[in-house]
Order: sequence, then structure tokens, then C-alpha cells
Amino acid sequence: MHIPDGFLTATTWGPAWLVSVVGLGACIRTAAAKLKDKMVPLMGVMSAFVFAAQMLNFPVVGGTSGHLLGGVLAAVMLGPWAGAIVLAVVLVVQCLIFQDGGLTALGANILNMSFIGTLGGYAVFAILKKILGKKLLLAAAAAAAWLSVVLASTACSLELVLSGTAPFNVVFPAMLGVHVLIGIGEAIITTFVLSFVLKVRPDLVEVSHE
Repeated sequence: MHIPDGFLTATTWGPAWLVSVVGLGACIRTAAAKLKDKMVPLMGVMSAFVFAAQMLNFPVVGGTSGHLLGGVLAAVMLGPWAGAIVLAVVLVVQCLIFQDGGLTALGANILNMSFIGTLGGYAVFAILKKILGKKLLLAAAAAAAWLSVVLASTACSLELVLSGTAPFNVVFPAMLGVHVLIGIGEAIITTFVLSFVLKVRPDLVEVSHE
């Protein structure tokens, strides 16, 4: 889902960069006002965890593989604004050091995964948690984690179509078909990690205090 350089036109990656910069500024201001002191080092730990977890791929189908996105996991652990910042930090490091995703496309990758995936997924989680209650918090997180991958891949597909990289009838079935399956792995990993943390250190899960 990391878009490389040359796949997006300037009319697509330019606005995506603008939205990402403005969005990150808003996230940083909001997170700074809401976060407790202990959450700052936790953001660093979560960034390192997501970065490391994304290096591990699992097989999907037809020789393809997927890896953890981690947006909903970070948002449930730290809150949505801090979660979006964590994903953005991971994407920046991956781009600048490991060339995973292009520099011109970095704004689009942040938009897709930090905002649409993480914040969109968290919005779904918040709604499901309200409907299902805290006892089914893990089920809400699993569903939201799955949907976050689908939302991010949908946005990525749309950007490729708008840039003329691939036609709609090719890119959407290909991207969504694979990422619907990758989302299952995302849901399983998110549920496992949250379940473990809730057992040993429930005070570290931000939404458990709400």
C-alpha cells in the first residue's frame, strides 16, 4: 500500500501533501493538549513496535503477502490523534531511511494510512464500542482494524485512478481483493496485542479509562 514515486501525478500528490501537513499539525496540537506525560514515551514505544511489526509479512493468496498497518491498535492504545502521529512517524522513517514509499507520495501514504486508515478506523471502533459496550471492546477493535485496511487501500486505489496509473476496473478489484484478506490478519494481530496488554497492563490502554 506504500505508493512509490512516479505513480501519482502532481495534481494528486500535491493536495495529499497539503492535507497531510495540515492534518498532522492539527493532530499534534490536539494530542499535546490531551496527552498525559506518561503517554509521550508510550508513543515512542508504540512507533517502534508498529515499525518492527510492519517488517514481518504474512502470506495472503496467490504469492502475495501483507503486514500489520497498526493504525487502530495505536489509536486504541493512545487515542486517535496520537495514533495518527505514530503512523505518520513510522511512514516517514520507512520512506526516508528504507525507501519504502516515495518522497513525493509520502503525503498520500500518510493521508491513506495515518488519517483515513487510523482515524477512520478509530471512528468505527468508537461507534461499535458505544453500541457493544466495553465487554466486547476486542470485537469492536477487530472489526475496526479490518475496516481500516480496507479504507486505506480504497483511498490508495482512488489516488492511482485519479493519476491515470491504472483503470478503475483493474486497480480496485486487485487492491481491495487482497486487502480484504490482509485486513483479517490485521484484525487478528490487533486483537491479540490488545488482549495481552489488557491482561497485564490495562492502564496503558487509553480507551479502557473512558
